[in-house]
Amino acid sequence: MRITLHDVSKGRAGQALPSMSLEFHSGAVRYALAETEQRPTVLGLIASGRMRPDTGRVTIDAAANPKELRRRVALVDAPDVSDPHPDITLAGVVGEELMFAGRGATPLHARRWLARVGYQELASVPIGSVDPAARVRILCELAVLREGVEGIVLVAPDRHGGSPDGWWRIAAEFADRGYAMLVIVGGSAAVALERMHEFDAINASGPIEPLVLERPEPTDDPEESEPTTDDEPTTDEEGEAR
Repeated sequence: MRITLHDVSKGRAGQALPSMSLEFHSGAVRYALAETEQRPTVLGLIASGRMRPDTGRVTIDAAANPKELRRRVALVDAPDVSDPHPDITLAGVVGEELMFAGRGATPLHARRWLARVGYQELASVPIGSVDPAARVRILCELAVLREGVEGIVLVAPDRHGGSPDGWWRIAAEFADRGYAMLVIVGGSAAVALERMHEFDAINASGPIEPLVLERPEPTDDPEESEPTTDDEPTTDEEGEAR
């Protein structure tokens, strides 16, 4: 699966999102730099097919198909859109996501799921107090429980603090499992990632010709839309954009 954003922008004169192009695909992790409070979520919504750009288009496997894009790409932890309320217990968050995935969603189911992924001791902890790397691991594992999900757009994991190395390694692990991973970050995290991996980032905070980001391929692995008509996030039946 290959998702490509072709010269997309949002808002008058690109205020919500300046014109940019990027691509992410199965089996690889990419990151994009989006500064300001609003732009990370706007970019995440567009990249996952949940918001129509004002200019440009988004394709999945070279076709403009926003419905298919929404089905196959999960939008994870986007502020004010798909992030859980910080005061909800982790077990409560898990139960809700299990319900969306069509799984058993009682408190017992939630605790059992957390035990399987190794976080049972955090069941009663508010998700706002969960370690950032653990938060990313749990939310991404929950996202891929949904039928048909082949990629993840992870929005602003750096806003929770912690070392970028922690959640970046988790994103890379999901890419190694075959998922298409796009991580949208702010400036400080981008600098840290550049130092860690020595590669460029897309800058969504103003440059006219943003760069396509590339992550060096691992050397030990031999394997390597038409836009939607709505300007608001597309919602599922329960009323939340996901």
